[in-house]
Amino acid sequence: MPAAEWRVPRLSTKRAAVTRAQVETVSGRALGLFGLVFGAQTLPLALEQSSALVDGAGAAMMAILYGVLVVLAVASIAKVAVRGAALAFAVLYAVTLAAWPFLIDDPAALDGGTPWLYYICTVATTAAVVALPAPVATAYTIVVPATYGVIRLLPAGGGAVPLLAVLDAMYAVILGVVVLIIVTMLRQAAETVDGAQEAALQRYDVAARQHATESERVKVDALVHDSVLTTLLSAAAADSPDERALAARMARDAIKRLDEAGASGPRALERVGLPVLVRRLRAALTTFAAPFTVRVVNAGGVELPVEAVDALYSAAVQAMVNSMQHADEPGRSTRRELRIRGVRAGGCVIEISDNGVGFDRHDVPVERLGLRVSIEERMANAGGGADIESNPGHGTTVTVAWPAGAAGGDA
Repeated sequence: MPAAEWRVPRLSTKRAAVTRAQVETVSGRALGLFGLVFGAQTLPLALEQSSALVDGAGAAMMAILYGVLVVLAVASIAKVAVRGAALAFAVLYAVTLAAWPFLIDDPAALDGGTPWLYYICTVATTAAVVALPAPVATAYTIVVPATYGVIRLLPAGGGAVPLLAVLDAMYAVILGVVVLIIVTMLRQAAETVDGAQEAALQRYDVAARQHATESERVKVDALVHDSVLTTLLSAAAADSPDERALAARMARDAIKRLDEAGASGPRALERVGLPVLVRRLRAALTTFAAPFTVRVVNAGGVELPVEAVDALYSAAVQAMVNSMQHADEPGRSTRRELRIRGVRAGGCVIEISDNGVGFDRHDVPVERLGLRVSIEERMANAGGGADIESNPGHGTTVTVAWPAGAAGGDA
C-alpha cells in the first residue's frame, strides 16, 4: 500500500455494552438500595418479634444486620469496599439465622408467624453473589434458604407445616438462583467485551505506530531526495569557488534539516479517550498479586495522544510493580491505591500510592533504572512529568502527568 494511502481510523470511546467494572458497580448499588428497602419493610416485624427473643438479643440482631446494610449502601454509593461489606452481611446473616432457634425465649410469642429474617434472605443471597465466586455463591444460595426451611419447622421458627416450610425455602432459593444467573451472565458478557476491546486497542496501537513510522519514513525519504542528493550532485559538479561555496551551504542546510528530523522522531497524531487508558490499567491490575483500590475522576470527554497514553500506562505499571516489590513490611498489611484523574479535555494525572515502608531517594543506587528511566525519563520524553514522594516508614506516592504541569491543574 502506498505511504500516502495509510489511514488510521479514529478509535471511538463509545461502548455498545457494559464493562465488568460497570456490572460490579450496578450490582453493588442495586444490592445496597434494595437492602435498605427490604430492611425498612422488615423493621416493624423485627421490633414486634423482639419480645420472643432473650433479653437484648433482638436489639443486638437488628443493630448488627441493619448496621451492615447501611454500611453496604454507603459503600456501594462510594464504590469502596463493596465486596467486603457484602461478604460481611452474607456471613452475619448466616450466623444469625443459625443462632435464631437458640435465641428464642418464648416461641408462643411468635404466634406461628414467619421469623423476620426470612424477608431479608434474598438480600443475603444477593450479597453472596456479589462478594463470592460463583461456585461458593451457588452453595450459599441453596444452603441458607434450606437452613431457614428447617428452622421454620421448629417451634422457634413458627412451627409451620412441612409444605409451607418447603415452599418458603424454595421461593428463597428460586429468587437467589435468578439473581445468581443474571449477575453471572452479565459478568461473563462484560469480560468478553473487555477482552475484545483490549485486543482492538492493541491492534489500534500497532496501526497508529506503523502509521507514524511510515509517515516519518516518507518525510525522511523526501528530505534525502530533495536535500541530500541535490547537495551531493551540486558538490560533484562544482568547479568554481562560488559553486563550491554554494554546495557547502547546501550541505550545512541539509545536515541541519536531518538533525531536526532525527530530533523530532515519529509522533502518533491520533488521540484516544481516557477511558481506554483506564481500561488498560484495570486489565493490568488483574495480573497483579496485590490488590489496588482504583479511583477514577473526570474521565469522560478527555482525549490523549496515543504516545501519551502509552507513556502513562507504562510508567504507572512500573510504579505499581515497584510498590509490590518493595513496599511490603513483614507483619503489616499494605494498602495500595491507583487514582486516575482527567484534567480538562486533554490532560491526565495518575497517582500510585501505598502506605508501605517507603525509601529515601538518595539511597537508591544509580544503576537502579526503575524510577529514573522507566518513570521519569519515559514521561519526560513523551512531554509529561513525574514526581516521586517517599519517606522511610511513611509510604510512597508516584505521580505521573501529561502534559507536564497537569498535576498542578494547568494543563
